Amino acid sequence: MSFEYIEKIPEAGAIIEELPLSFELAEVKRKRDEEIASVFRGESNRFLLIVGPCSAHDEEAVCEYVGRLARMQEQVEDKIILIPRIYTNKPRTTGIGYKGMAHQPDPKEAPNIVEGIRAIRRMHIRALRESHLTAADEMLYPFNYPYLEDVLSYVAIGARSVENQQHRLTVSGLDIPVGLKNPTSGDLEVMLNAVMAAQASHRFSYNGWEVITSGNPLAHCILRGAVNHYGQNIPNYHYEDLMRVSEIYLERGFNNPAIIVDTNHSNSNKKFREQPRIAHEVMNSRDYSDLIRRMVKGLMVESFLVEGRQDVNEGIFGKSITDPCLGWDETERLILDLAGRL
Repeated sequence: MSFEYIEKIPEAGAIIEELPLSFELAEVKRKRDEEIASVFRGESNRFLLIVGPCSAHDEEAVCEYVGRLARMQEQVEDKIILIPRIYTNKPRTTGIGYKGMAHQPDPKEAPNIVEGIRAIRRMHIRALRESHLTAADEMLYPFNYPYLEDVLSYVAIGARSVENQQHRLTVSGLDIPVGLKNPTSGDLEVMLNAVMAAQASHRFSYNGWEVITSGNPLAHCILRGAVNHYGQNIPNYHYEDLMRVSEIYLERGFNNPAIIVDTNHSNSNKKFREQPRIAHEVMNSRDYSDLIRRMVKGLMVESFLVEGRQDVNEGIFGKSITDPCLGWDETERLILDLAGRL
């Protein structure tokens, strides 16, 4: 056989029993879930900022970062809900390279999936305990979700996963907001079909069970730009893009139509310092159009303690080892600037 079976992965119940979430933190999550969901339902005018490192590779640095976000949350409480990006799985275009803490709890050591699952749950719980901010994570592997379902308040489906049926069906059973990105091609129909699938009820096979889901009315679009057949990055955050998506969205008759704009990736042409400028352009479009203001509920920003990126062996605390990120000073300035515009 081509597979070498290394170790049986414990079921989610065993890991949760080993690393439980306290009643007090479960109550924090319940309240945060409702606050965030109320934005997508149009019951709250607060703005969402899903902000944090490209990938969470270091628990200490991540918790330091989220602690700073918690202090910022107190300053902008009435205007913005800050959702830390604690992304523990990293999709790779070629499949080669660091795949996130879920694969490698220590990026300098060999992969260890079982310890990786423990590490990501431990980090999410610690970040929540120290900050009282529930986080977002990317669903790269649908079968991993049960290990974190009691701690997350937001899930993102990436550009390379959005057309996958298992992802679409799985998130139809989640009771938290799920953002589905446009694919790297920029095809809006693929993204909208994914939202439609996520909002519908399904019967399918999931983690060894035949299940029926209720459909997720909080599933929505994330615009992240595109790459054309020449390899050029094409943004889709401009006013005309937001109007087009908003109008198509309404025509399709979705529940709770909403858009999140990713300020990095192909929207920034992979130039991370452009993110504040892009954020302000989106805010300008919201100021100009009532429709865009209703539809665009928030932004995604890649940010860490130290700006840029590094190789694993450099060991700079709080600096990304995957995509480059804004530094903390620029992030703090952006949060305050956005709050001042709301």
